[in-house]
Amino acid sequence: MSAVVDARGLSCPQPVMMTLNRIEALGKGVIEVLVDTDTSMENVARLAKNKGWSVKEIQDEGTGYKLVLEK
Repeated sequence: MSAVVDARGLSCPQPVMMTLNRIEALGKGVIEVLVDTDTSMENVARLAKNKGWSVKEIQDEGTGYKLVLEK
């Protein structure tokens, strides 16, 4: 399964909470998370690692980041 979490325009902790909800709903698979701040990117990556997910890729898209999480 794969999913997209679009958290652009939101400030922490909202991107982290949205990602956590999707992690818990999926259990495993691939999740793409879109954020627009360094802080959100770092916090989402930390959450994923703490939940046992791998951060496969972080793309700098100029106006934000796309994180690809996998378990």
